[in-house]
Amino acid sequence: QVLPLVNSIGLNEQELLFLTQSASGPHASLPAWSGVPDVGAVSDILFWLLKEHGKAVQKTSDLTRVHFHTLAYHILATVDGYWGNQVAAVAAGARAAGTQACATETIDTSKVFLKAPLEFVTSQLEAPAKVSLNPDEPVVRWHREGISFHFTPVLVCKDPVRTVGLGDAISAEGLLYSEAYPQ
Repeated sequence: QVLPLVNSIGLNEQELLFLTQSASGPHASLPAWSGVPDVGAVSDILFWLLKEHGKAVQKTSDLTRVHFHTLAYHILATVDGYWGNQVAAVAAGARAAGTQACATETIDTSKVFLKAPLEFVTSQLEAPAKVSLNPDEPVVRWHREGISFHFTPVLVCKDPVRTVGLGDAISAEGLLYSEAYPQ
């Protein structure tokens, strides 16, 4: 009932899995994530969420943007034509995760580590592309039937200091850098 009323949502791995389980979406039989959530499975669920419950012709939904965040990485999925500046937006959310958790103004490389997969596939259900992370361009992009995906690893704080409200801070920071196109 909420999804048609909002333009954008932020979800963590538990919320995303609950959503697909409750609505019989892709990978709904998965009881829980085992370690770092599989990027291809997450991508499949985000794709389904925007295709089935997002804005489209003959649908009353306004949902066009989902910012998924987990400890190791973030994915920003958007319906084409509604949002811009996704590279900066997903990177800003990931930066906010590292700085807020470590309680620092900037990322201190001695206080963080990389937990994201260095290689992954973009789908478990469709013909996937295999992706390798490039440290010089840490935001990876792919496209699927009118949905754009932007992935970036998170520099995870070794000894977190502030985690309360972290998901909200991540989503808000990413949204701050997003550009909504007037319709």
